[in-house]
Amino acid sequence: MSRRISFKPYDLPSGGWGSARSVADILSREGVLASGALTLTRQNKVDGFQCVSCAWPKPAAPLPFEFCENGAKATAWEITTHRCTPEFFAAHTVTELLDWDDYHLEKAGRLTHPMRYDAATDTYRPVSWSAAFAEIGREMRAIADKKSVVFYSSGRSSNEASYLYGLFARLYGNNNLPDSSNMCHENTSVALPESIGVPVGTCTLDDFAKTDCILFFGQNPGSNSPRMLHPLQEASQRGVPIITYNPLRERGLESFTNPQSPTEMLTGKRTRISSQYHQVKAGGDLAALTGICKTLIAMDDADGHTVLDHAFITQHTHGFEPFIAWLRAQDWDAIERCSGLHRAAMQATATTYAAANATIGIYGMGLTQHRAGVETVQMLVNLLLLRGNIGREGAGISPVRGHSNVQGQRTVGITEKPEMVPMDVLAKQYGFEPPREPGLNTVEACAAILEGRINAFVMLGGNFVRAIPDRDRMEPAWRRMRLTVNVATKLNRSHLVHGEISYILPVKGRIEVDRQATGPQATSMEDSTACIHGSRGVRSPASKHLISEIDFVARLADAVLEPNPNVPWKAWNDDYSLIRRSIGETYPEIFYDYDRRMWEPGGFHRHLPARHRVWKTRTGRANFITPRGLDEDPDMPEPGHDTLRLITLRSNDQFNTTVYGYSDRFRGIHGTRMVVLMHRDDIERLGLAEGEVVKMQTVSKDGIERAISGFRVTPYNIPVGCIGAYYPEANALLPLSHYAEGSKTPAAKSIPVTVRRHRTT
Repeated sequence: MSRRISFKPYDLPSGGWGSARSVADILSREGVLASGALTLTRQNKVDGFQCVSCAWPKPAAPLPFEFCENGAKATAWEITTHRCTPEFFAAHTVTELLDWDDYHLEKAGRLTHPMRYDAATDTYRPVSWSAAFAEIGREMRAIADKKSVVFYSSGRSSNEASYLYGLFARLYGNNNLPDSSNMCHENTSVALPESIGVPVGTCTLDDFAKTDCILFFGQNPGSNSPRMLHPLQEASQRGVPIITYNPLRERGLESFTNPQSPTEMLTGKRTRISSQYHQVKAGGDLAALTGICKTLIAMDDADGHTVLDHAFITQHTHGFEPFIAWLRAQDWDAIERCSGLHRAAMQATATTYAAANATIGIYGMGLTQHRAGVETVQMLVNLLLLRGNIGREGAGISPVRGHSNVQGQRTVGITEKPEMVPMDVLAKQYGFEPPREPGLNTVEACAAILEGRINAFVMLGGNFVRAIPDRDRMEPAWRRMRLTVNVATKLNRSHLVHGEISYILPVKGRIEVDRQATGPQATSMEDSTACIHGSRGVRSPASKHLISEIDFVARLADAVLEPNPNVPWKAWNDDYSLIRRSIGETYPEIFYDYDRRMWEPGGFHRHLPARHRVWKTRTGRANFITPRGLDEDPDMPEPGHDTLRLITLRSNDQFNTTVYGYSDRFRGIHGTRMVVLMHRDDIERLGLAEGEVVKMQTVSKDGIERAISGFRVTPYNIPVGCIGAYYPEANALLPLSHYAEGSKTPAAKSIPVTVRRHRTT
């Protein structure tokens, strides 16, 4: 598994020929160069399948090739010709496979048969579906404490599968429904309802065509959601200022060449994306937003109170006076120190923002994955409220969700919070008393596993063990569980860290035709802008032994639960339109006429009261929420200490825990993922050298040692005092207790660590 390692700065734009070559390379590597190219023409189309990668919205009039580099990689990865068969498992013990990296585990190909762990041989062996469901059913029925079972789901499961899965968990007896949102955008789900009364963003794709200012915080579209670069490019070409706050200089936020434009490809024309680029330090966005707001107040005072939208504030908001008093009390020296920026940067932003009529505030996990992440999201809302930029065309708040249906899952009931689900409706609809006690989110589930309180963990997709914090503590605890059930399309590390009884159960992917008793079926997803789309598979399944996720949930429920005449598992599995009819009965305001509307070009949009300036908050108004301080990570050591702020990052060649290769093209890193990106001043101050191998160790007060060796020092354009390393490799450095207050989102964008020369004995 040795690879050639190189570091070469990348000075080309995002997109362009680099993107085209990358797509061609992965299609070739996965053996689908011709057929994969044809499949991609159906991606994100009304008559095709929704991308299995990010959740960026699909336009009503899609481009001929409505996919991006990373979306194409995700598709190629799923439709690969490589197969992970029973013969593969017979040839490799679990102990051996634990030494494989993430790339090579998934590179083994699509799983083809249901497998059960055999302790005697330390291998997974094939098992029939009927035997698997029978044993899992017996085990789950035998568990006396129903709250000791966790039902996890990844963000790619459809609305239909997610609805059934949530119902299954509640019929079983708990709300233990953590999902990938807990690890990324849970702060959004907590912050926005308190501020504006909805748990999701207020912008649609149409707003991007009408805005005249974009504020961009902590999101890297070039690697994480490249299709977003198209509306950003169009906005830039219209002269719209795009003001970016991000610690690292990212190519996707600097310039872009549209791979779908023959003219741009032939001429090498590039579009400037960010008009201002401010390298805020990790954890400094809250202070930066404070500086922008404080400047606006001063401008409003000086200009006869014409800068703020006072009519909107008076009619529609609450909490303005205490918020303004807090702003006036903040000291500029503290703002500059906490943000890592000069006062002039924030003043320049405020001046541009004040001149705009309609502004969109965009953010990603650079805002959410911090200790004060909830307050930081609310501070961005505060900034928008000051000029009435919620509930106006071309304006609003726009969180960029990561996984393709993580938002839709929440809409149909995947949540540990019973207050977010119409329990009384479910009780009447299905004739049972749903559990009303809050369930476990990701951090709480991990804590319960460490304490030995979880007997079984069912994983509907994802790579939970690899994605969570405190990996070195979690893996031994995971093995003490009685039952682990892994539903997946490809092999990953979570399958190898097994319970006493463990299954790997392969399912069809979204791109594959799902044929049931009534014929080929369709499913649906919700994008980042709360638009819901239909999806139809177009490829033959990778194996005749695969079942659908819906089939899995229905058959497992049948094996575990007592019969309920009100819950037609078999009928639902035969005809997915019946599931959508049931979803419409549970959520009539959203999913009326579901089967027809999900095929509308661009999808149908959920009704969001905040878009119409109707505020479903405790006060009945949009709320200015005053933060408690300036720092997103208030428990960090003081400046000047040897402790650095570690930002975990994704490369250009990955999506979440899936690694497509070892080329982080935009950052110029090839052949390795074991790097630590550092400012040259920090390298010199710590007595290190470029290329030196170092050990990173977490600074914490809990007495637990968390350290990883083997990172290569790599100079990079990153703020002094901040460093970067790849996720999930660096997850073992993230304490389970280091999470956002109010949401328990792991604070992975500012982990206190030291960096030392690696010494061998």
